[in-house]
Amino acid sequence: MNKDLRGTLAHTPDLDWSQVRETVLMLELAAGQIEAAMRDSSSSVDILTGTFTSMADSLSSISQSVEAIPDTGDNHQARGELAAATGQVTGLVHQAIIAFQFYDKLSQRLAHVCASLGSLSSLVSDRARLFNPEEWVGLQQRIRSRYTTRDEVEMFESVMTGTPVLEAIEKYLVAVQARAAETGGDEIELF
Repeated sequence: MNKDLRGTLAHTPDLDWSQVRETVLMLELAAGQIEAAMRDSSSSVDILTGTFTSMADSLSSISQSVEAIPDTGDNHQARGELAAATGQVTGLVHQAIIAFQFYDKLSQRLAHVCASLGSLSSLVSDRARLFNPEEWVGLQQRIRSRYTTRDEVEMFESVMTGTPVLEAIEKYLVAVQARAAETGGDEIELF
């Protein structure tokens, strides 16, 4: 395949036209779109993460100040209301930070998808490797090694042994939801 050619030739096919080349182009475009979306959202999430971290620090200071207020007759009700409000906002900030952790995990997964699409594109575009089953096994092993959770590995293995992709994804989602229900949704699986 001529690597100097760029863009689709599907509208004006000639003797060099190849469905493999068109496939590679679409794979590269998909990976590029994912990367662009991740970059667009990353700076906003970084700002939000910093903001919520600062809010958590400020809430800790406020909480300490509230505890330093003497618990006397006139202060008792105000102190209690301030402590309750601070506790409620602290809980909300904690939930937001957990959501940011999920976003970080999502970003890492999408980066793995981009890398997998790039590896697949490279394999498909190389005629010397394309028809070699060992190259495909190697690709599958590299993709599998990028999965970071037990549920992801099980989903991959399930697809590799013949389960339809949509069914394997459904099983994966059920397993993830069950784990979230067990932990109350507050824990992040470390990866």
